[in-house]
Amino acid sequence: MKTIGMLGGMSWESTASYYRAINETVKRQLGGLHSAKIVMNSVDFEEIEKLQRENNWSAAAAILVKAAESLEAGGADFLIICTNTMHIVSQEIEAATNIPLLHIADATAEELLGDRIGKVGLLGTTFTMEKPFYKDRLINKYGIDVIVPDMELRNLVHKIIYDELCLGTINNDSRNTYLDIIQELRFQGAEAVILGCTEISLLVEQRHTNVILYDTTAIHVSKAVQFALSD
Repeated sequence: MKTIGMLGGMSWESTASYYRAINETVKRQLGGLHSAKIVMNSVDFEEIEKLQRENNWSAAAAILVKAAESLEAGGADFLIICTNTMHIVSQEIEAATNIPLLHIADATAEELLGDRIGKVGLLGTTFTMEKPFYKDRLINKYGIDVIVPDMELRNLVHKIIYDELCLGTINNDSRNTYLDIIQELRFQGAEAVILGCTEISLLVEQRHTNVILYDTTAIHVSKAVQFALSD
């Protein structure tokens, strides 16, 4: 079994979901007392969030590069960044390390293509919904058409993530807001919707809507375990 290097803490709420899901998946596949081999570096999200607001991605990259290097030195065979947004610095991390990084957008795109989804809605932080690192990867590398909510709704989605979900607050009104936005994306032609922030799945689950949802946390976990258990 390969050792998974987890870059976490962004937020710790979703990182905890990653840790539990990875170990549950390994146990389910191998049985007995098996659990995953993991090394983790969990950063202080307050520092990262401040740099996000300041648009200081180079400083944020430096923090995550240092964390990734520590994981490699600690015996990780590959890396996962336990957040969608901070894949914005994935190239810097890949350049600084000598082990593979499993990109969350690649994992998600492979699932979409396997299900023959050609047009998808994307929810996440404003950084994920607006900046090219995520959307353009889906469009240019995989040929998947991506639509996002309008600016007002993007800001609302973002606010709920940072003001509620990252703090562990689950609000039924916010869930209903997300479900309305998901339906709107469906009306605009989305065949499915990506929950492109690892906290969103804490609030919205497939049982809440008839629109097909792609939970990036679950997808990323599945790919990580698959890679960890491969020869």
